[in-house]
Amino acid sequence: MGTFDDILGHGESLIKNENALDYDFIPKLIPHREQEQRQVALAIKPLLGKRNGRNMFIFGKPGVGKTVAAKHVLRELEEKYDDIHAVYVNCWQQNTSYKVAVSICDQIGFKFVQNKNTTELFQVVARIVNEASVVFVFDEIDKVEDTDFLYHLLEEVYRKTLLLITNYKVWLTDLDERVRSRLTLEQLEFKQYTPEETSSILRDRLGYAFPKDVWNDEAFSLVAKKAGELKDIRSGLFLLKESAFAAEEKAKRKIELEDVKKAFSKLDDFTIKNSEELESETKFIYGLVKENSGMKIGELFEVYQKKDGKSSYKTFQRKIEKLSENKFISTKKQTGKGGNTTIVEKKLTDF
Repeated sequence: MGTFDDILGHGESLIKNENALDYDFIPKLIPHREQEQRQVALAIKPLLGKRNGRNMFIFGKPGVGKTVAAKHVLRELEEKYDDIHAVYVNCWQQNTSYKVAVSICDQIGFKFVQNKNTTELFQVVARIVNEASVVFVFDEIDKVEDTDFLYHLLEEVYRKTLLLITNYKVWLTDLDERVRSRLTLEQLEFKQYTPEETSSILRDRLGYAFPKDVWNDEAFSLVAKKAGELKDIRSGLFLLKESAFAAEEKAKRKIELEDVKKAFSKLDDFTIKNSEELESETKFIYGLVKENSGMKIGELFEVYQKKDGKSSYKTFQRKIEKLSENKFISTKKQTGKGGNTTIVEKKLTDF
């Protein structure tokens, strides 16, 4: 073996398909979500017979495959059926009825949205999709500022299935009763992956993302173990990518334990949603947690008030819960002389 055989050459990479390490990448098969996909397909099935479909409320923790499974079903529809529109809207980005209407128009091929108000746009949507059938997926539905678009679609579109996706089951209880009763939603929970399923999914992504034999077995096992502990596929994909970058920095041809441990050091800054996407009040609270990690939630609320925070304690608690569920921070219950309390901490990496 020559001196330079183990060193990457200029322009070479250990990754053959970096897109496969993105959480939104849709593999040909979605492992361990077959039953959930079948339930979604059953809700859509009446459309195949030109009947109205069923609506579904899909919920579960972040990183459990809700979005990927829904997109996989949409892709199958687009490939197999010409008479069913498949529409996907991310409500974090399109968070008003007007923005939702514009996004739908764009996806069904109507470009002349200027000078039309929300009602006019939904009339256009209805005119186009009523010539066929349609599946609407509204991801991160809890981020919308209003739900008027649901009323428009329920009133004006004939044959449709609406899939509403969120991390928060409680969102449904706050939905306007008139809309909720019209939706008649079936509920589908995506439960968290087991450690074994997490390892299997990450192993599957290796085949898409890396050439054969690039990963040291011990190094991959460490990534899979950490992702299993965090109960979050996204953290595992992050570690796969960062470990590869660490190995490339040293011009290595194999990813080893030391590369994974370097990637671990970046987990503190990794979040499911980039912190820049947080709305300003939540971002403010997130910053307070990082500055005061380890405080009791009541003490942290006092700091928040001293910094001119305006939300009530109940609202403050709810924002802390959402930050925790989205993996920005961690919380743990503690029992002491004064009763039960919650300790709030910034995310820490341990290995």
